[in-house]
Amino acid sequence: MSTTLRPAASPATTSPIPRTAARAPRTSPRRWLLVAALTALALLMVFPLYWMVVSALTPGGQSQSSEFYLWPDQPTLANFTEVFSTQPVWRWVANSLFIAVVTTAISVCVSLGAGYALAKFSFWGKGLLYTAFLITIMIPIQVTLVPSFLVVARLGLVDSPWAVILPTAFDVVGIFIARQFMLSVPNALVEAARVDGAGEFRAFFSVVLPTCGPLIGVLVILAFMARWNDFLWPMVVLQGNESLTVPVALSTLTNNPAFASPWGAVMAVATVTVLPILVVFLAFQRQFVQGIASTGIK
Repeated sequence: MSTTLRPAASPATTSPIPRTAARAPRTSPRRWLLVAALTALALLMVFPLYWMVVSALTPGGQSQSSEFYLWPDQPTLANFTEVFSTQPVWRWVANSLFIAVVTTAISVCVSLGAGYALAKFSFWGKGLLYTAFLITIMIPIQVTLVPSFLVVARLGLVDSPWAVILPTAFDVVGIFIARQFMLSVPNALVEAARVDGAGEFRAFFSVVLPTCGPLIGVLVILAFMARWNDFLWPMVVLQGNESLTVPVALSTLTNNPAFASPWGAVMAVATVTVLPILVVFLAFQRQFVQGIASTGIK
């Protein structure tokens, strides 16, 4: 039997293997439309802040002119100079900072402890207690305004920062968010800590709390923003001009006869007092996004 030998094909005559050319991903018109819509929405949200700054740099505010403009012809700091030299603005800012920081610290601690107890403990009446917490969210503040003021007056705390701090330190929304987050923490971790001899406080601080970074960011931002912008309750219990918080003080500037046009002064104070909220949000924005996402999903 004869075997026929065939010459091997030379590399020059070998047909190349077709390859799929790498194509750059194309942006669909739908994606462009989404980007344009989000950009327009972002500009719409930022525009009030921009308008506030422009009004603060305009003599007397923009109410003095009937023309619409996006930037004053002669920007000036006269509004800042006038209001800061005639009104105790820094005192108002200090009062708001003290109330917001102390209330936020107490509220975050209470929310973490109550959320841990409602998520990891089993005791009689837990469901009823949690339901009672949620029902209080639906009660408007106007219903409890007079009883709360009578309690504060009996304690002698009227016109004191503690009259604002103590009634608002218990945040039901914060407890709800903390409970929902801690439900996602595995019970096996807590049980393992208990088996190893750790008490409840040790299990909470060593096992549960290190996983609550996103939760703490959410609670800090929500509590600080709520207390910094609170208006009705501080207006009721704070009476002296030196004891006012920023939102209440801004309402007094609109009726102050010392200013020919109060809106420039109001916008100047508002421009300064919006900075603490921006600082707190920028400091905790990553934890805020992670906490909202994990709480909503889990």
